[in-house]
Amino acid sequence: MHGRDHIKHHLAALRSAHLANPLNLPTFCLDTRVSGLGAIHEGIIFHFRANAKLHLLPMKEIIQQKLNQAIGLLREQNIDCWMTFVRETSQVHDPALDLIVGFGVTWDSAFICTKAGEKIAIVGRYDGDNIRKLEAYDQVLTYDTAVRPLLREQLTRINPQSIGLNYSLNDTGSDGLTFGMYARLVQFLGDTPYPGRFVSADGIVRRLRERKSAAEVARIRVAVAKTQDVYNAIFDLPLKGMTEKQVHQITGDFVARAECDFGWERINNPMVNAGPNSSIGHGIPDDLVIEPGQLLHFDMGLRYNGYCADLQRVAYVLPDGESNAPEAIQKAWAACWAALEAGKAALKAGTICYEVDAAARSTLVQQGYAEFMHGFGHHVGRNVHDGGNILGPRWEKYNNLPYTQVEPGSVYAIELGVLLSEHGYIGIEENVLVTADGSEYLSEPQKELMLI
Repeated sequence: MHGRDHIKHHLAALRSAHLANPLNLPTFCLDTRVSGLGAIHEGIIFHFRANAKLHLLPMKEIIQQKLNQAIGLLREQNIDCWMTFVRETSQVHDPALDLIVGFGVTWDSAFICTKAGEKIAIVGRYDGDNIRKLEAYDQVLTYDTAVRPLLREQLTRINPQSIGLNYSLNDTGSDGLTFGMYARLVQFLGDTPYPGRFVSADGIVRRLRERKSAAEVARIRVAVAKTQDVYNAIFDLPLKGMTEKQVHQITGDFVARAECDFGWERINNPMVNAGPNSSIGHGIPDDLVIEPGQLLHFDMGLRYNGYCADLQRVAYVLPDGESNAPEAIQKAWAACWAALEAGKAALKAGTICYEVDAAARSTLVQQGYAEFMHGFGHHVGRNVHDGGNILGPRWEKYNNLPYTQVEPGSVYAIELGVLLSEHGYIGIEENVLVTADGSEYLSEPQKELMLI
């Protein structure tokens, strides 16, 4: 079968599978309107339609939970207060804001949590109502002309001996305070003792991001399921003969119909790698044609309802007369999966991060393959690369993050791969949750190499 008949045939199977889906995740329908993508998929558009509303905790309740969690972390880290100080966040965004507000603010704004349990927001007049609607802060104080008086007043009342600020030499997710805003704080508080009490809030912000709540994990599960649905749609295209760019382009329609956003810049999301001459890693899809004898590799991260998934998928394009991938590909595939499973087996709360990476890395190298030149795992949450620690080797670029411990409730994308010079790239990436006794897959792992 080819073209329209090929897609209709596989859509029938997909419909049956999704009707049986107990989560009521989106199913596919067929629309034969002209799509504007021309002959790429012969005028057929794929639509994702939700069968039922998903029962997820409202975002404001997640914000409330995270603020309470932050107070617990202040006590654990013995820091008197934590302050997130921002302005014009649509232009310069502090990642911590995603966890304690969930939207942007305009004028100079301070969000303060104390070890004693107070939650205070100091914002411009026109942001005040939005913050109040969160029902998360004990006090929402607004101003018209200057934040300084309210800020000084509250710090004088609290009189913290230590003030955690969002700067870090290690974790990007804890490093949202710009140098200019730091200098502004020093200027506002210059004749007080408080600038001398500034410390890094790295230990608070990093763990706040790593220790996912049940409500956060529920949102990630849905994002993972939707990402897998989009992959199903991609692999039901007549991919032979299409270019990387064409597949990349049509994926935009699938993602829109799934009511998702791309988790990183659209220009290379998804990454599409056809054969050995493609740009592996973070490459932008090109005009390379998907041909028999090649490996076809994808890396895609999607965001749904504020939380992300990050998965890679691989297929082998069969030449006429072949019924399986060459032995070299099968061997490399098995080696990659052995290494991924070794890393997952080592992934437990309390384990030092570099030890998890070493379990996966050594397993792959011992089978005769080159080590992968990146960490084994990164956090997934509000962002595809969600800050926090790294399941990585003790390389300078990762600073001290590989020396930290795996936190319970963490969600990681674990990944590794092998480049085969004659066929292309095998990249495996799955999303896993750190549980009380190990880890579990949130994604349905691709244990078998797909054949096209």
